[in-house]
Amino acid sequence: MLNNADEDEDMSKREVKAQGAHAEVEYLTIADAAPIGLYSVATRAVADKLVFVAGQLSVDGNGASVGQGDFETQMRQVFNNMKAVLEGAGASMDSVAKFTTYVTKPEHLSAFYAERAKLFPKLFSTTHYPPNTLLVVSRLVRPEFLIEVEGTAAVISG
Repeated sequence: MLNNADEDEDMSKREVKAQGAHAEVEYLTIADAAPIGLYSVATRAVADKLVFVAGQLSVDGNGASVGQGDFETQMRQVFNNMKAVLEGAGASMDSVAKFTTYVTKPEHLSAFYAERAKLFPKLFSTTHYPPNTLLVVSRLVRPEFLIEVEGTAAVISG
């Protein structure tokens, strides 16, 4: 559930609280460190436990590659896998505190931004998203993989 954004008196910080059954996560936007995309610059979370999700690749439930050569298909599969892993660990996309994203080609960055703009409103209950570190690397574990995403989520036991 999304609460209204809280703003400090000096308007230098905005907090968006997404609180569900799993944790309270506040996505912060700091005026002096504005993000350049659909992410927050920091997260503050209240939780009993953290869930560390290993880098998710574009594979199906049997470990077979999905979307070879198709960045957008791979990205959708990666986030479907992320959602499934989080739910299996008792968390949700709304409890994500941070992502780290690896892409293998700089020319995929515009596709990444466009696909994220379509995908995230379907995956999150708010219009504010977790911090994300985006890296371009020369290669992932197998050459057919074009994107990998790892995450950390905050969970309240209950």
